Amino acid sequence: MPQDFAEWLRGMLRQRDMSQKDLAAAIDVTPAAVTAWIRGRSEPRYEKIAAIAEALGVAAEDAVSRRQPGASSAELSWVFRKAPADGGREGGNAAAFAFAANLEVLAREATQNSLDERLPGGHPVVSRFVLHELTGEHLEEFLEALRWSEIEKHLNAAADPGQKVGRVLLDGLHELERTRRLVLLRVDDYNATGLTGPDYDDGRFARVVRRTLDSGKAGAQGGSYGLGKAALWAASRFGLVLVNSTLSESQDGRHERRMAGRLELPWHALGADEFAGPAWFGVKDPDRDDAARSWWGDEETARSLYLERNDSAAGTSFLVVGAYDGSGDTEQLEEMHERLTTGVARNFWASMVRGETAAPLLRASVASWRNGRVVKAEERIDPHRYEPARSRAVKAFLDRRTVPELTSREDVLEMTVPLKLPRLKDGEVSDRTSPPTHDAVLLITPSGDDEPAVDHISYMRATRMVVRSKKIGDLPLGHRNFQAVLLAGAATMKDTPDVEAAERLLRASEPPDHNDWTGTEDLTAMYMRGARQCIVNFKRLAEQSVREALQTQDDGQQGDEGPEVLKELLRLDPPKSSRTQGFPTIHAIEGAVDEHSAWRVTVTVKCPEREDPWVLAPVVRFTGRDGGGIPVRWAGRLTPVKNCELTEEGNLLFRGRRGVFQGVTDVASHPVPAAMSRIEVDVPRAKETKA
Repeated sequence: MPQDFAEWLRGMLRQRDMSQKDLAAAIDVTPAAVTAWIRGRSEPRYEKIAAIAEALGVAAEDAVSRRQPGASSAELSWVFRKAPADGGREGGNAAAFAFAANLEVLAREATQNSLDERLPGGHPVVSRFVLHELTGEHLEEFLEALRWSEIEKHLNAAADPGQKVGRVLLDGLHELERTRRLVLLRVDDYNATGLTGPDYDDGRFARVVRRTLDSGKAGAQGGSYGLGKAALWAASRFGLVLVNSTLSESQDGRHERRMAGRLELPWHALGADEFAGPAWFGVKDPDRDDAARSWWGDEETARSLYLERNDSAAGTSFLVVGAYDGSGDTEQLEEMHERLTTGVARNFWASMVRGETAAPLLRASVASWRNGRVVKAEERIDPHRYEPARSRAVKAFLDRRTVPELTSREDVLEMTVPLKLPRLKDGEVSDRTSPPTHDAVLLITPSGDDEPAVDHISYMRATRMVVRSKKIGDLPLGHRNFQAVLLAGAATMKDTPDVEAAERLLRASEPPDHNDWTGTEDLTAMYMRGARQCIVNFKRLAEQSVREALQTQDDGQQGDEGPEVLKELLRLDPPKSSRTQGFPTIHAIEGAVDEHSAWRVTVTVKCPEREDPWVLAPVVRFTGRDGGGIPVRWAGRLTPVKNCELTEEGNLLFRGRRGVFQGVTDVASHPVPAAMSRIEVDVPRAKETKA
């Protein structure tokens, strides 16, 4: 907030491009009087302040409170960053390629960011995903409010089919022109901090809207790379996201409807003018060339941009314009709704579990609309519906109702798993008062036969987001189904010195997509040698603890067979007969990048026995860090090598149990250079009937 009226008045005159002389004439005072106000030698009376406000076109309350005035829609415009003079070009924001471009990844990253910004006080953060499909007049009205005419020419100029980002833009523009349909995805959070801080200097607003690879997170918060926010822009066909934030602490004397937009484009040119790529939507800043600052909007502007918020609770709404699933698996509104619901439930079921006295960390919901009408009513995600056994385990822990041994199907066994805390390179953990280990909590509970993904262990910390869910091998023969949950760091709900140290270690061991605890560059930079082995040993010990809990022999029973339910959990049943695999699978892949920067592979396919031959349509993908795949094309036709032949449609017909073919990828379809990639090949059945 400005310190005094003089500072406020100087800033407003710059914004309105008004001279002191012009203001003096407008309010019928001498130029000397205005000079005295500007220099802080005196302040005007209230009636003159009201006149000043009218002359400047702002509310009298803004002048009295010395706060930044709201902006009208007529003041808004898009401002593009000029290309650097050295001729450098950026082909897009590299942070957007750190994850697979699908809606489940978006749900994961956006919800984690909301949890990281949860306000203190024990209340859950509320996360809402709202889909809007627009056609007809609803679409035209939105595009007009967005100033589409100002950015469409830039989008067309940047839509270079020779570049990955350009191809996505071109496809999005063609899709909009062909269908006259646009999907918006609004991601709301409430009871969160909001985008606080100034427009340009350090703060949450600048980190999200202005900068890339700037996290600003620490302690028990999720990311350390500043990549999560990029998932929002990656989920837009146009790289376009708008924001509306209610702040937990004032900025420029205001809290509500801090609005802005950012468009992520690659380098492009319009005539003789070259642009670096990014653009910002807001009010032109008179103090900075080619810059637009955020604006304080009104309710009508928020509604026209589909950014209205339900109540005055602090938090932020992100609007992804042209939302889509980059994997191509979901296109229809109803499918997108289900994908978002599944993504939140799969990754944050534990965050949504409520105890008898402990509130959940998160409440999440998904809703879908089409041209202002409800398609799917808002669905609040129930963790016990999606993960009944795991949710039961976490609830028992929150309610302090875990047991030292299993005696019923509803019981939850609690154990501890030690995590050795290695030394930091700066010596912070080397002093004698620092704890050498952290005791994580391991929960084990029986699982119903009809539950998916049984016999898994889920790792989590801090906000109880699932970092990884892994099937445990080498289990006792004939064991009953179970689920295990490993709570580490702040997820143990302990207030001891080792918790902070464990959070710091595990946070450093997470890769950008937060899907494991492993060796990372951050871990190497922060800790003495051996830190990675501490993580590996921790995970191994957790799995071994589960195996030991399931052993059929219990030394403490001294010949007693133990409780009936425990016997059922550990009973020895004859091994189930293996079922014949019902579909072809990849047996082996050999390949390398050739002199043309293409992947050249030889693939062996294993086929189940059957009378009719298998007709398959092999596909190839570049794989991301989170396991997601980006489809690429084959260059020309595939080459049969053994026990297979090419069909007229270009598919492969396999005869026998094992066949071999060769293929080369099309370099023009590569999202990144082949040397920087890994690939996977799949063999779905072809949509054809003739051999």
